[in-house]
Amino acid sequence: MVKRIERDTARVTLLHKIRRSGASYAMVAPFMLLFIVFMVVPVFTAVIYSFSSYNVMEPPRFFSFRHLFDNYLRLFLDDEVFIISLKNTMMFAVITGPISYVACLLIAWFVNDLKPRMRAIATLFFYAPSLSFNVYFMWKYIFASDANGFLNSTLMRLGFISDAFPFLNDTRTTLLVVIIVQLWMSLGTAFLAFIAGLQGIDRSLYEAGMIDGVKNRWQELYHITLPSMKEQLLFGAVMQITGSFAVGAISAEIVGRPSPLYSAHTLTMHMEDVALTPRFEMGYACAIAVVLFTITLTINQLVRYILNRKG
Repeated sequence: MVKRIERDTARVTLLHKIRRSGASYAMVAPFMLLFIVFMVVPVFTAVIYSFSSYNVMEPPRFFSFRHLFDNYLRLFLDDEVFIISLKNTMMFAVITGPISYVACLLIAWFVNDLKPRMRAIATLFFYAPSLSFNVYFMWKYIFASDANGFLNSTLMRLGFISDAFPFLNDTRTTLLVVIIVQLWMSLGTAFLAFIAGLQGIDRSLYEAGMIDGVKNRWQELYHITLPSMKEQLLFGAVMQITGSFAVGAISAEIVGRPSPLYSAHTLTMHMEDVALTPRFEMGYACAIAVVLFTITLTINQLVRYILNRKG
């Protein structure tokens, strides 16, 4: 009886909050609807289809309980390209994620100290590469494998090498090239979030810090700036991690699809190859998507935990 009364009370309280904040819920409703339709539903659909054999042309055939995890066993035991793609993706994320995150924060910190007009110009300058979808030809020219490539011609002219090095065709350098391009294009949404966070810090905190013994800019950054923009730090971490794990287009445009011996192949590229080529193994592709989603979510939660503990 007591539990029933508590449930009824909670229900009445919820309905009261909805009525009182009806306008706010109405404004949030379109976003929530789109989020559920295009984010939540696809995730659950992918999880369900990952336990099936589905080729788009025919209805999905779900595995029996005994063979329920056949797609996942195939991924880790029989698919060599998946293992290579997983290794490349993890290496790519471990390198580009932290570096781009710290770079976004430090550059935003530097830009924030400029005068308003210079700050606007600098923000556009650093943010523009993330919007440049047709600049791959520039990087292909820089790292071109023949003697006409910018890097090869420069190194040959300076006497460091005698013959052109195949940067885009050598398995030792293809992933490194993609990492460099990704880092150049990584100052995106997180960078803008950090700029906004820095702009919103109460300037009186810095004055109080000077009174309390903050002696230089680095102490100011650690003791005042970072704790004051916790939400932006969390948001930036999520965006950078998600972006580093979802890379695929850059590798395809720079070193080709597939790259030499799959040396720069990523999970996103492998998922697209399985799903969109004449194989149309959508069930298997969904299993790859679920693995990628699980890894990304786990890393995101770990980073959120670390940032929350550090305050």
